Amino acid sequence: MENKFIVSARKYRPQNFNTVVGQSHITTTLKNAIRNNQLAHAFLFCGPRGVGKTTCARILAKTINCTNPTPDGEACNTCNSCVSFDAGTSLNIHELDAASNNSVDDIRTLVEQVRFAPQAGKYKVYIVDEVHMLSASAFNAFLKTLEEPPSYAIFILATTEKHKILPTILSRCQIFDFKRITNDDTVDHLQEIVDKEEIKAEKAALQVIAQKSEGCMRDSLSILDKIVSFTNGTVTYQNTLEHLNILDEDYYFKLLESMQQQDMAAAMLLFDEINRKGFEGDLVLNGFAEFIRNLLVCKDPKSAALLEVVEGMRDKYVATASKTGMSYLVSALNILNESEINYKMARNKRLHVELTLIKLNFLQQAIDLSVENGQVVKKKRLDGPVAFRTRPVIPVQFKPAGIAAPANEARLYIEQRPATQATAAAAPKTTAPVQAAPQPTAPKPAPRNMPPASGGTKKRLLDTLREKYGDQYAIEEVKEAETLNMEKLRECWDSYTAQLEKQQKHSSAGTFRSARLTIENDIRFTITVSALTSQKFVEQERMMLTDHLQTSFNNRTITFDVLVEASEREDIPVHMRLNSKQKFEHIAEQYPLVKELKERLKLEIDY
Repeated sequence: MENKFIVSARKYRPQNFNTVVGQSHITTTLKNAIRNNQLAHAFLFCGPRGVGKTTCARILAKTINCTNPTPDGEACNTCNSCVSFDAGTSLNIHELDAASNNSVDDIRTLVEQVRFAPQAGKYKVYIVDEVHMLSASAFNAFLKTLEEPPSYAIFILATTEKHKILPTILSRCQIFDFKRITNDDTVDHLQEIVDKEEIKAEKAALQVIAQKSEGCMRDSLSILDKIVSFTNGTVTYQNTLEHLNILDEDYYFKLLESMQQQDMAAAMLLFDEINRKGFEGDLVLNGFAEFIRNLLVCKDPKSAALLEVVEGMRDKYVATASKTGMSYLVSALNILNESEINYKMARNKRLHVELTLIKLNFLQQAIDLSVENGQVVKKKRLDGPVAFRTRPVIPVQFKPAGIAAPANEARLYIEQRPATQATAAAAPKTTAPVQAAPQPTAPKPAPRNMPPASGGTKKRLLDTLREKYGDQYAIEEVKEAETLNMEKLRECWDSYTAQLEKQQKHSSAGTFRSARLTIENDIRFTITVSALTSQKFVEQERMMLTDHLQTSFNNRTITFDVLVEASEREDIPVHMRLNSKQKFEHIAEQYPLVKELKERLKLEIDY
């Protein structure tokens, strides 16, 4: 029988603390705690996926039960406890996947097992993976045991989402935060594996794998296994890019060069070549944005340490960054970011990317136009708010008669308009001084709408406007607002009821005919109906009815209230009177199989 293939993530899983990659701050703490016999009763390992949480939990469980530990706190791997653990037959270590066993019954079963002491060894270790998947009731059932477990019981909880765990659980555990594995540590570990497997691999290819895994060792090992199978044991930079669907960075260098030369045809042909190779537009935008970001990083020697590129590309990045202006890089990165955000909303994806490339192609020209006398000036915005200049107005001050104003002070002159020709002809021309006539007694004020006396010269404003603009506009006198009176209110009410009949709203029209009207004051009245449904019919017509009444009375302050008679009660259906829980109980009473289905499937109903 052939040997079964084992993936590298399982074959090369660390068996002691010294072989754990990139988590020295945690392995050192655990080894010191074992050596000094200062173990906590509950641990919480949290961090991203594939960084060694479950691995460290298993190593800790094996090491604390080892009968012959090494002086530095490692397991011997030769005693009966270590051998049984490696073979998977140890009775002192229990693993529970909380993602699939997250109910209260699963936790109660685990708690019942804690009562039994270990048959061999010092500790019984319970590893609960993906603990954040436990339900709230399961967490509560676990609290007491986690707070005061027996002396021989140790719990190790592992999770990728620490924020989903209850604070009462967090306070009972010793928390260890795992960090992402750096690209250098990943490359070193991959190099050790390819050396053991006798695989030919270029270091640049391993660096690409490390960047693609984003700090997850398990992902990097899985990618390595796929590429080894794809290339038949030879891992090169080119076939790694091809397998991982990554665009070669040389394309980005060529694209930037053509854009700086404002050669739009070359940029379009290059994008067409990229598109024919099967790369989607969002990958091009994302990769080009990351390329521009790397050039920005290289502009300052202080930030050059942030550059993560394959071996041999650093010098090329630095040389290209020195030839490219900072303003161009920042503007290009902003354009690419906006284009990537709007990519999903675009119907024509290719045209969207091509428009972005056109903007980047003429970006250098736009930057040159915004430079005056060797200095970058701020361009004017045409689509935003425009500021306008104002001049302060000097306030007018009235002074008493007989007091002269200063020479430099602003003065206000009020001139009387020249009289009309008719008035000027009628007025006698005299040079004699006008004598003050004796002041007559105050006459009684004339009514508001009464026309002026025939001998007087004053005219109403309405008559003046009609004489001056009557041929251009229809000038009407503003009507006086009317107060509510029952006769006209009933007339308006009946006319609106007739409109409802014409609109085929027979239910509403019937409600309006049976309603009782009561005037409360000059601008408010009450509508009394017999049922809740009638009230709803009136409320549906509130806006149109209010406008009809206010127009009829020429009064925009008229309002009304709708009341339901308390003497009669409407028969409300059963399903409208019950809440969610009562509805379920009512259904379960009529159909017992529904309740049986809930109990068999262990469903929890959200009332």
